[in-house]
Amino acid sequence: MQRLEVIGSNKLKGNIKISGSKNSSLPILAATLLSRKKIILHNLPKVNDIDTMISLLESLGSKTKFKNNNLIINNQNQKKKFASYSLVKTMRAGILVLGPLLAKFGSAKVSLPGGCAIGTRPIDIHLKAFSKIGVKYKIQQGYVHAVAPKGLQGNKINFSKISVGATENLIIATSFAKGTSILSNIAIEPEIIDLINFLNKMGCKIRWIAKRKLKIIGVTKLKEINYSVMPDRIEAGTYLIAAAITEGNIKIKNIDPNIIKTEINVLKKIGIQIKKNKNEIQIVGSKKIKNVNIKTAPYPGFPTDLQAQMMVLLCKANRVSEIKEDIFENRFMHVSELNRMGAKISIKGNKAIVQGNTNFAAAELMATDLRASVSLVLAALSAKGKSIINRIYHLDRGYENIEKKLKKVGAKIRRIN
Repeated sequence: MQRLEVIGSNKLKGNIKISGSKNSSLPILAATLLSRKKIILHNLPKVNDIDTMISLLESLGSKTKFKNNNLIINNQNQKKKFASYSLVKTMRAGILVLGPLLAKFGSAKVSLPGGCAIGTRPIDIHLKAFSKIGVKYKIQQGYVHAVAPKGLQGNKINFSKISVGATENLIIATSFAKGTSILSNIAIEPEIIDLINFLNKMGCKIRWIAKRKLKIIGVTKLKEINYSVMPDRIEAGTYLIAAAITEGNIKIKNIDPNIIKTEINVLKKIGIQIKKNKNEIQIVGSKKIKNVNIKTAPYPGFPTDLQAQMMVLLCKANRVSEIKEDIFENRFMHVSELNRMGAKISIKGNKAIVQGNTNFAAAELMATDLRASVSLVLAALSAKGKSIINRIYHLDRGYENIEKKLKKVGAKIRRIN
């Protein structure tokens, strides 16, 4: 089992280039199933979730070639419509193949998803929406058995709750449904915009009619395309916080500052110096960090995927901060490990009360999920002494070359077997 060794208390200085977005690549990869033409994707991150999704596509009959962050996909002979538990169990994005398979074949059998243990994340929002476009389904032995006897039929869908996954699944499916669909109360994350741009470039007809409302006219033919995936805003936010927590000076390259406005504003509010340019952000850490109260919310709110990292930084604030987690009900599993390093964090329901003025002490640590893993790396970068982080396979699901990127800016970090 691989582990990370981190010797802390080094100020990070230099440049970090942001990789392609994992959360954008996964739905785009699922959406490629709609097409029988050649598709070339650029800027895919080399992380385990992408490898898993490519393996899932291959198990369905896709032919792929992945080299240097570029992927060639050919679905000319893709005929299978069974997504097995063995491939879907490690990531929740596996459920995103349900929409394109139903659109293409009128039936599918897809395992219920896995991923990080950060909450129940039911797919009932997906399934209720599918039933509105002509899908009948049952769940047996951990699989969704779905069929659209007359094919997918365009309809009006108003999501009961904003859901990124359900929005993505239904955008993909209704792009190939008969007639017109109106999707309301949708998620509007930048990754969803990227998915829509990809589908429209491929020949779909999707347009915005309000802030959280789309009109989608189903099509039957698609084009061959080349498409470059957007940069990863969560990776960018993570490295901004790494610079802040080590009182470093880092230039984050290959990121549009406009897609992480909320995060930048929070960092400025607590006393961090930030300069924005067209595709880069310069951040200078500060000895004095002010306390702040934040709550996670759908975009453009503060992202749940940066909650754990921000908590580490707020441990260094001058007074008490409060973090309210409004997206997932079990996303404070990093707290016990941070407290072992000297943090003073208490949990009350969906709120974390962070005492501040923490000087982290090195420790041996156990990662529980993807973002919790990286929060422990951040705490270790700030701690005096040598920390060991176990179960880093979580980290490899979503961060490309994390130790190489951190080493390049002065971190003492290495992977050990």
